[in-house]
Amino acid sequence: MRDLGESCGKHRVARLVKLGGLRSQTGYRRLPRVQGGQPAVVARNHLQRQFKTALPNQSWATDTTCIRTYEGCLYPAVVVDLFSYQVVAWSMGSRIDTTLVFDALLIALCVANPSTRSQ
Repeated sequence: MRDLGESCGKHRVARLVKLGGLRSQTGYRRLPRVQGGQPAVVARNHLQRQFKTALPNQSWATDTTCIRTYEGCLYPAVVVDLFSYQVVAWSMGSRIDTTLVFDALLIALCVANPSTRSQ
């Protein structure tokens, strides 16, 4: 209001905001999801929470996340070597699905074993 040439105090602004029913945006609204269908298939836990390895390329871990941008969401999938905690391979897509993770794993396999690359 001061930018418009009005003189006012913070209590007047607070009162006017309250009277107007104005609030700040507090987050994204989540839609309710229906939990149904077939139960997910759970893979066996081969590592048993033993994340320290003695040799490189002995154990890998993968993860996906969402990055919000002005044009929409991007989903990176990353493969990390548990020996050095360095990124072995990654892929990025506009949808989070199994092909995203498979692409990252295929790239990691080609990097770890160069003889499997097609010529």
